Amino acid sequence: MAEKKTILVTGANGQLGNEMQVISAAYPAYHFLFVTKEVLPIDNAETMKNYFAAHPIDYCVNCAAYTAVDKAETEPEKAMNVNGTAVGILAAVCKSYNAGFIHVSTDYVFDGSATTPYTEDFRVAPVNTYGATKLKGEELAQQQNPGSIIIRTSWVYSSFGNNFVKTMMGLMKEKEQLNVVSDQVGCPTYAADLAAAIMQIIHSGKAEAQPGIYNYSNTGVISWFQFAEAIKELSGSKCMVNAIPSSNYPTPAKRPSYSVMDTIKIQQTFDISIPAWKDSLKKCLQLL
Repeated sequence: MAEKKTILVTGANGQLGNEMQVISAAYPAYHFLFVTKEVLPIDNAETMKNYFAAHPIDYCVNCAAYTAVDKAETEPEKAMNVNGTAVGILAAVCKSYNAGFIHVSTDYVFDGSATTPYTEDFRVAPVNTYGATKLKGEELAQQQNPGSIIIRTSWVYSSFGNNFVKTMMGLMKEKEQLNVVSDQVGCPTYAADLAAAIMQIIHSGKAEAQPGIYNYSNTGVISWFQFAEAIKELSGSKCMVNAIPSSNYPTPAKRPSYSVMDTIKIQQTFDISIPAWKDSLKKCLQLL
């Protein structure tokens, strides 16, 4: 019998890491190693080399990230360490141990000034610290390991962790009305769908031959206000949702006003079909 291939998943406690744990049950032909930063500090090159030497790893999926966008403005070193430096270390170790490397990045590498969906080769220009650190991670991954696959995603939510959907559900139970910005548009991404896409990339056997940057989000374009309205409608909440401009809701980190990405490349390269955002939102709300 062929030996099982081993997939290392970092950031196992996060939204995507948890969804990778859920989907792993559907892939019994693979052996999975799920690690948190407490078990495996990915910013320590020596520790990483020792871990790879002790565990023969075929693929590494990096779900670890510093995702507190506003907090990153006051903790730039911390954000850079996880989103930048550690990614370079992981990519280099994967290359030296001949393991495939899949890294998850963000739409925040763009400045939000586009008016048509971002393709993978569109000019990058992050407008906040989080976006700048994620861009650094992309650059280091490609420098250290040209075989890396980088998946940019946007507006991630899940039944796990902290995210917009769960925040809205909580607030709608507590409050009679809510204000949500209506002038930032993008595409939500259900982390379970992204996990499925990552496994399809690995299982396709095409990952090694098709490295580079790919965009992934659910299909359809909405504003945060429309997203909140859909959560309200699907959950049966009576809470009133009011549309407000971003100028009425200042945040420490600037947000791109347009975060729509073109996902044709990942669909065609790996034969991935992407669900519509509302269908996936329904699935997530059923779990919640």
